[in-house]
Amino acid sequence: MIKVAVVGVNHIGKIHCHAYRRHPDTMLAAVCDLMPERAEAAGQEHQVPYYTDLRELLSKEQIDVVVIATAGVEKGSHHFEPAMIAIGAGKNVFVEKPISNRVEEAREMVHFAREKGIRLACNLNHRFTPAAYKAKELVTQGKLGSLLFLNMRLTIQNPQEDTEWLHMRALHPHSIDVMRYFAGDVRRVQSFMTKAPGRNSWSTVSVNMEFASGAVGHLTGSYDMSMRHPIEYCEVAGNEGRIVIDNVYESMTYYPHHSDELTVVRNPLFGGMKGFDDTFEQRINQFITEIKSGTKQDEITASGADALAAQEVIEAAIRSHQLGGMPVSLPTQG
Repeated sequence: MIKVAVVGVNHIGKIHCHAYRRHPDTMLAAVCDLMPERAEAAGQEHQVPYYTDLRELLSKEQIDVVVIATAGVEKGSHHFEPAMIAIGAGKNVFVEKPISNRVEEAREMVHFAREKGIRLACNLNHRFTPAAYKAKELVTQGKLGSLLFLNMRLTIQNPQEDTEWLHMRALHPHSIDVMRYFAGDVRRVQSFMTKAPGRNSWSTVSVNMEFASGAVGHLTGSYDMSMRHPIEYCEVAGNEGRIVIDNVYESMTYYPHHSDELTVVRNPLFGGMKGFDDTFEQRINQFITEIKSGTKQDEITASGADALAAQEVIEAAIRSHQLGGMPVSLPTQG
């Protein structure tokens, strides 16, 4: 049985607590939060020890996995310290996105995990759906031929105005990770951003990408759209065919260029994903499976290195916008 400690037990942390209690191969062994009343409430709800200090928790409890579900500025500024403590203690670490809102911290986390030989994974859950799995299978089998372009759209409604870069750093680790999942490393980035009426942050963005493979891509992102409509669309095209994933998990359609016959995979009404929150379970299941099978740190799916690569793209997009839309090259990834 894999023993899990969840650090940060507000909204996302609560989802994690319930997920690890339900999972047949894990046991929620302890919780931790800087706010004593929140830590106590979670501990009492789940009947587990609770702490306000992660070092104390790790000194007293037998833990295999530390889940970092804290938040902070741009949803990521409180990730670094507990992640570094857990890595230093030799624990498997699963961190919410963004891995950090500061790319320097993200680099340090990934470097430290590699140095210590620790599995570091990130909750980049948008790619963990049957629709995405099938699309990846088709790409890997060469059904699309040589990749030519990707179109990605991720739009939700979020009125928060924490910083002018909140939208990019908090939301788009997901969209960029999905694009990298299909097309690999990004080489150059160009971006343009705008502010919706009444907003102080760059709430809608247009990002062009050049991949190391030579394929090109485009991301449209916004915090200004209604949640009543589909939030995500992904199109991947090559010289032999293209695929379209609608709304994260609802369907995948394969369009071969030289045939009128389409392949459609739809989320079934019975036995399928019940909603977006099921992506958490899919992603957590994969991480636990990899721990059980002894997967090496550099082979972890949606790893800390993948999260860092997405964050490098985000920072390059911010720099491009600051430079008036000039293309920006990325550091060597991997």
